[in-house]
Amino acid sequence: MEKNLTIDFVSDVSCPWCAIGLASLQQALARVNGAISAQITFQPFELNPNMVPEGEDTTEHLAKKYGSTPEQAAAIKETIRARGAELGFTFNLDKRSRIYNTFDAHRLLHWAQHEGADKQLALKQALLKAYFTDGEDPSNHAVLVRAAQAVGLDGARAQAILSSDEFVAAVREQEQFYLQQGIHSVPAVVINGRHLISGGQPPEVFEQALRQIAEQTPRTA
Repeated sequence: MEKNLTIDFVSDVSCPWCAIGLASLQQALARVNGAISAQITFQPFELNPNMVPEGEDTTEHLAKKYGSTPEQAAAIKETIRARGAELGFTFNLDKRSRIYNTFDAHRLLHWAQHEGADKQLALKQALLKAYFTDGEDPSNHAVLVRAAQAVGLDGARAQAILSSDEFVAAVREQEQFYLQQGIHSVPAVVINGRHLISGGQPPEVFEQALRQIAEQTPRTA
């Protein structure tokens, strides 16, 4: 019998460390497979909730937001690329020329959650790949619908959601919940509703935390 955990993965599809954190967490879960299982739910967080529709140039945005020099930005990009490569995720950050609004992506992810946990995970991975590997615009409805269809979701339903205000209130409510819980940077991995692991940690860190928390968790049949 294995221990079952719930994991709320609070993140944004425009956050490179979220892509790293997810790949790392999945490696950790593979290592504990058979002893521990986990249900991952992706929760919304916007790094740039007031981003204009046309987006902003990545270099200019990072310089304005974090005060990064071009040299510092280049070093961070290389760190991200290398960490991704170690985990099997391909970052082509030279293709990521702009930072975009991600609210509609979160609305689709909210819908996908109700279509099945596997569908939400698959869509999250497809959106991260679209932005960080392929350099596509995650605010573009055509990109979002194509990603949904690629993972077996109904494209017409996805388009209908994007063309309406469906799930706007639900996503805003979830965003506010996690902000009120004190989460202001992502990824934030919340296990069993009370154990927080912050940042794109290595698989070993996630594995150790999963095992420690599982020891405190009743077994499931």
